[in-house]
Amino acid sequence: MAEGEPIRVVVTGAAGQIAYSLISMIANGDVFGKEQSVILHLLDIPPAMGVLEGVCMEIDDLALPLVKGYVKTTEPELAFKDVDAAFLVGAMPRREGMERKDLLSANVKIFKVQGEALNKYAKKDVKVLVVGNPANTNALICSFYAPSIPKENFTAMTRLDQNRAQSAIAKRLGLCVSNVKNVTIWGNHSSTQFPDVFNASVKLPGSSKSVYDSINDSQWLESDFIKTIQTRGAAVIQARKMSSAMSAAKAAVDHMRDWWSGTSEGSWVSMGVISDGSYGVPKGLIYSLPVSISNKQWKIVQGLKITDFAKNKLDLTAKELLEEKEEAMAVCNA
Repeated sequence: MAEGEPIRVVVTGAAGQIAYSLISMIANGDVFGKEQSVILHLLDIPPAMGVLEGVCMEIDDLALPLVKGYVKTTEPELAFKDVDAAFLVGAMPRREGMERKDLLSANVKIFKVQGEALNKYAKKDVKVLVVGNPANTNALICSFYAPSIPKENFTAMTRLDQNRAQSAIAKRLGLCVSNVKNVTIWGNHSSTQFPDVFNASVKLPGSSKSVYDSINDSQWLESDFIKTIQTRGAAVIQARKMSSAMSAAKAAVDHMRDWWSGTSEGSWVSMGVISDGSYGVPKGLIYSLPVSISNKQWKIVQGLKITDFAKNKLDLTAKELLEEKEEAMAVCNA
């Protein structure tokens, strides 16, 4: 049974596909630990309340001892009241024929409201994970409208990309995914992201070897592998006729669990965090970087080797994020 005070966890877009998988994992203790009880705050738009009612029935029917209650609401002030952690899943999806500026404009409205609500009602040490796309810039907008909460507390999810890359390497080598360590995703959660395995390693019986040496095919690693990870989301949509949900929920769990509990010695994970100029990335972007985590605080891993090939990729995705930031801030200041 759970001990101590329950923490309050908000999930937005709570009636959606990703949340359907995510909520049960939070309730089961997969994120905050098997001893940590939770009160779930479930936010969605009015037309989704019927579906959300069904989700809440299922939360009851899970009969999980860690769940000490839930709040289902359409009101941000109720959803974000005293929350310790936030999964911002709900966002305007990109529709066919929609320009990026239209998508950014729609999402500025959503994440302005949520940022203001976090600023006014959430705990000041709240940990915020933005899942809804465009995740990096949505996180930046949210932070902009929540000036009383440290910028370091706003993150964007690139763990799905990391998991995809790790899995692809493991599959190529015929190994368990847990044998692949320190894959890095740089930049934007978009098709400009750079999945980088130059500093990654593979655990073999009795030894450890670099991914580059293990694969022994730099052409594949610097072409097909990168393209596969960059376009994996689109490939899932094409096959499934819907976007990634189960894997996205698992990645959100991985991201928040590591933020909450920390990374092991010598390991790092990829998170979209506020850039400080490390690796030549312009300051003030939410940019995916390698981070180690201790005491619920992330720290950018320094000193990784960046090849000329990698530097070009880092600059390309930074350019896209700078453009997104400029467009989003123009909407914010309009």
